[in-house]
Amino acid sequence: MADYKVYLDDGIFDIRNGKFEDAVEKINKSIELKNDWEIPYFYRAVAYHALENYDEAMLDYTKSIQLNPNMTDAYYNRAKIILSESNSPMSEIKKAVADLEKALELDDKFVDALFAMAAAYKKLGEYHKSLEYLEKLLQITPDAVHAKALKKLILQKYVVG
Repeated sequence: MADYKVYLDDGIFDIRNGKFEDAVEKINKSIELKNDWEIPYFYRAVAYHALENYDEAMLDYTKSIQLNPNMTDAYYNRAKIILSESNSPMSEIKKAVADLEKALELDDKFVDALFAMAAAYKKLGEYHKSLEYLEKLLQITPDAVHAKALKKLILQKYVVG
């Protein structure tokens, strides 16, 4: 019987090579052998995410967080799924904000999470909060082109005076 880590490693290798369906199959075998470890759920979620199977990805990101509440990237990725949908209801965007807050609590210099938070607050119409997160991001990475562009857009289009 193969070790659960071998299946997981093979699945991660497949993810890195864009073979997401193969990755899911191998990671499923890993989980069959050991279902109380957050790492295979996280990577299976990554594969589902890449396959645009967002419901399954959300379930697996959530399972990885249940098994290890310090899964920074799982909180971030779960929020990104919500924010990537153009018509997410405000209640879902607020869930994404909560996930991003947790990711930033775990890593306050997580630049991608700072940018996602700025985007979430923009979607919520809270432009000053959005700008606060962009400023934090720009303090860490002053040359962040997307952050500068979003800041300029918010200042020009949404914030008067």
